[in-house]
Amino acid sequence: MIKEIFTTTFHETESASENFHASENSRKFDLKVVIVCITVSISLLLINYCGSFENSVNLVRFINPKNANAVNKFFYEGQFAQLFRLTHWNLVLTIGYLLIPIFIIKIIFKEPLKNYGLTFKNAFKDYKVFLIMLIIMIPIVFAISFNTSFQSKYPFYQLNQNETLNYKFLIWEMEYFFQFFTLEFFFRGFLLHGLKNRFGYYSVFIMTIPYCMIHFAKPMPEAIAAIIAGIVLGTFSLKSKNIWLGVFIHCSVAITMDVFALWQKGLLHF
Repeated sequence: MIKEIFTTTFHETESASENFHASENSRKFDLKVVIVCITVSISLLLINYCGSFENSVNLVRFINPKNANAVNKFFYEGQFAQLFRLTHWNLVLTIGYLLIPIFIIKIIFKEPLKNYGLTFKNAFKDYKVFLIMLIIMIPIVFAISFNTSFQSKYPFYQLNQNETLNYKFLIWEMEYFFQFFTLEFFFRGFLLHGLKNRFGYYSVFIMTIPYCMIHFAKPMPEAIAAIIAGIVLGTFSLKSKNIWLGVFIHCSVAITMDVFALWQKGLLHF
């Protein structure tokens, strides 16, 4: 079944790309591809240098030194400081992964968002694949959870040894899930569908390169898995013309990773 899905998706995408190359538009300078690639570069640049709350503090200190202490306290002191730091990161991701691409699609390209995977049509069509992937991933995540680097990384919202699950942790988990939606839209929506006419099915592999690179700060097994995930989820996005399988998989695996990490630290009992 999986082989048939990949084969069918390959031929359908390549056929659509061949039709594009047969048209007169293919002979013109492809400004759309250029805009997509530059937008992706700018968004990743923004996220890399502005996603850190330390950089925001330094920027405020440079622009207006008088407010630096207030911003510093905002991110470092008080019971909500950790949540504010993570929310800051999430807001930057939302701008880079979601708002900037939407601006380009609607204002520059003047196209509907459904052309870039933002549609609920066929969203649940591949639920069997979702269940298969989840069944495969759960034991893998469980095995990796014994790794100390994994435990030190997850969950992103760190609970103290005497701290129980609370509303701040739940708020973060909801933000965390939204972050996966923005990520999927950026890579499996905007980038992938923005390049598919020009590069056909091979746009999946182009998209996988930066997707793997954003995982470089994470444990190596996760970065390796990102290559496989990029190819698989990219293929299914082309097949279904939506991003939701990737969103569902990411959210399900993320909650599994956090649960196993909390359990390994003795902060969760089941």
